[in-house]
Amino acid sequence: MTETRPDLSYLGIAFTRLGLEAAAAVIAERPAEAPFAYVVTPNAQHVVRINQGDPSFVPAYRDAWLRLCDSRVLILLTRVLGGPTLPLAAGSDLTARLFQTVIRPDDSLVVIGGDPEMVEHLRRIYGLRRLVSHFPPMGLLHDPQAMDACVDFVVVHPSRFVFFAVGAPQSEVLARRVLLHGGATGVGLCIGASLRFLTGQSRRAPLWIRRLALEWLYRLLSNPRSHFRRVFVESLPLVWLVIVDRIKTVCAR
Repeated sequence: MTETRPDLSYLGIAFTRLGLEAAAAVIAERPAEAPFAYVVTPNAQHVVRINQGDPSFVPAYRDAWLRLCDSRVLILLTRVLGGPTLPLAAGSDLTARLFQTVIRPDDSLVVIGGDPEMVEHLRRIYGLRRLVSHFPPMGLLHDPQAMDACVDFVVVHPSRFVFFAVGAPQSEVLARRVLLHGGATGVGLCIGASLRFLTGQSRRAPLWIRRLALEWLYRLLSNPRSHFRRVFVESLPLVWLVIVDRIKTVCAR
């Protein structure tokens, strides 16, 4: 069994102290028939929303099985300011690792979201024989019937992995609803655009840019209209949150 360390409570999140390799190993070790549990990967935007008391994110993160740090920016900030050490396990990297080293052609998989082309690409690339998918309508978060249909689909299709590809906070809220409903199996992963990166439908920042914690800049320059608000309004407050936390820690000593 892969050894796990106690969670690290930081900025309102009980981070699971697992890096990419260890997280993939822990997930791989979980029996396919085990009761449903889900994984979230908080990025800068998620941390800000949780600290703002977002009613969608807070309970979804509280009830998650693993909460893996997806933000190189957060890791860099805490390192520079002398804060806690957070291992990196980005959601897109974790998804890729699972498909490359853990998932086998006969594993039962469910994909919620995306599009038929993406699902067919996954089947072809990885030779998946037991992949089923459900494509909910837009506005899922405010459509109770559509939410219920997603939950029912997951429950009636027992699987080893469930990939929620309907964006945040829809993915996290939906994963929690599956958990509370009961009767589902496997591990749910709230994975954003990860499957689109795997199938080549979307292009991810080059590795050297990611290592410099500049993926946010790559996305901003690639699609400024879509990412301006996300970077400067929804994510930038993270800097202040880290600074304030550090000041409080120092003053408490």
